[in-house]
Amino acid sequence: MVSNHFGASVVQSHGVEDTLELLRNQSVDLVTVNRKLDRDYTDGLDVAVAIKSDPELGSVPVMLVTNYDEHQETAMAAGCVRGFGKLAIKDPETQHLLTPFLGTERE
Repeated sequence: MVSNHFGASVVQSHGVEDTLELLRNQSVDLVTVNRKLDRDYTDGLDVAVAIKSDPELGSVPVMLVTNYDEHQETAMAAGCVRGFGKLAIKDPETQHLLTPFLGTERE
């Protein structure tokens, strides 16, 4: 799991309003958003776009978690950084992608 690999704390939110409120009240280094939200299977891209378009929060790095390149491209067009697919979470390439945001990898 990524949080164990980097020693990061994971905070979970549900939906646009919940996420924006959390980000206004807590400092985070990176937001990862599932393409389809687990709670109600809505579009996680809406959360990413809301963060990136918010004047207070737009500088927070956001990655979309999806296996589909077209969704990654849409997220990047909205200001997100390139994310990764759920199946790639343990790949060395994904770990390298996360390092600039989460710090040095643990051995």
